[in-house]
Amino acid sequence: MKKKLLIIGGTGYLGQHLLQSYSESLDLSIAFTYHSSNPPDVLLQAVPNAVPFKVDLQTGHGFDSVSSTFGQPDVVVNCAALSIPRACETDPSLAMSVNVPSSLVKWLSSFTESNTFLIHLSTDQVYEGKNSYYKEENETLPVNVYGQSKVAAEEYISSNWSNFAILRSSIIFGPQTMSPVPKSLPIQWMDSVLAKGQQTEFFHDEFRCPVYVKDVVNIIQILTNRWISDGEKMQLLLNVGGPDRLSRVQMAEVVARVRGYDAWLIKQVSASSIDRGVKSPADISMDISKLIQTLNFIPTSFQDGVKLTIETIT
Repeated sequence: MKKKLLIIGGTGYLGQHLLQSYSESLDLSIAFTYHSSNPPDVLLQAVPNAVPFKVDLQTGHGFDSVSSTFGQPDVVVNCAALSIPRACETDPSLAMSVNVPSSLVKWLSSFTESNTFLIHLSTDQVYEGKNSYYKEENETLPVNVYGQSKVAAEEYISSNWSNFAILRSSIIFGPQTMSPVPKSLPIQWMDSVLAKGQQTEFFHDEFRCPVYVKDVVNIIQILTNRWISDGEKMQLLLNVGGPDRLSRVQMAEVVARVRGYDAWLIKQVSASSIDRGVKSPADISMDISKLIQTLNFIPTSFQDGVKLTIETIT
């Protein structure tokens, strides 16, 4: 009997990459949820075996339909979030109600056997940003509502569910999705502004560990396979970043190098020079040694990820 995988937020950036990867699997039944708008035809045609369900994470409305049609999932990957920090700052109650997956966990608890493996996407913004290379055990002191909502989500899951992996992801970059997402993608945006030949400002004093999207997909697949094959409950917390600590200037320099653009086009400015309507942590680079050791995983370098992304831009 096929194992069942449910992707929460399947029409988003990571969700679509997961669907694309899992659509080739013959030994899994796949379903995904969406909320604000119906899944585009191009997505449904690309993953014809994946069953879509409309679900409201705030209220839990729609989960009953998943229960009756799809049944209890063996694995749930929660990619859904209000992830734009400024939007979270504007409406903290909405951010909390969407980002803390209480309706999802309550639904999973409704099944007789509460053994579904929950993989939850968190963020590097749970860290304060005053140090470099944060470890999982370091204190979480987020400077904005988005980070606070993600800390609350981590605490809710670890208190209310016994079989989970929480992945603190950095900026995820990579190729566009099967059905293009409306949000701006980092490498594609840098490429487009540098291609115009006009000098553009980039921050030199904010540091992240951007992670290639297909690495995140691979990590989720490794965890899924481990649960399906071993059946041993996990309570994992992992930093999921790339191997390079980079500022936006350094990211843009890699894009310029790969594309052959003039480095003069990259103007260095301080993050403090621009009011973005929300506090942003300065240095939330992460130590990913636990990820590498736990999963025997080799991350893709930022430059290699950029090359792979650029190849897909027409």
